Amino acid sequence: MGRQPSVSRGQNSVSFRVTDKRLGPVSNTIILIVLACLLGLLYLAQVTKTNAYGYQINSLQKQQSKLEQQNQDLTVASARMQSVNRVSTSSEAQAMKPTMPAGSVQ
Repeated sequence: MGRQPSVSRGQNSVSFRVTDKRLGPVSNTIILIVLACLLGLLYLAQVTKTNAYGYQINSLQKQQSKLEQQNQDLTVASARMQSVNRVSTSSEAQAMKPTMPAGSVQ
């Protein structure tokens, strides 16, 4: 025949034991230290990324200022070259007559 349970009629077959599962003060301290270290590492990683982007931005800003200065220089040079050509081909310049010295003073 089969086995009979060792629990008699009217009794619970499951026993509940209340166990207090808490971490001790040393475990809490260790967990807090580990969490603080993780947060510190995350902070350092973010700062490092920010600094790397800062160097790139600074480099690009220097390059931009050099190109702007070069553009200004080229604009001035272009205006000088065009002004000589404009003046020589203008109607006012075409209407002018060359002058001859009338004489010299003695």
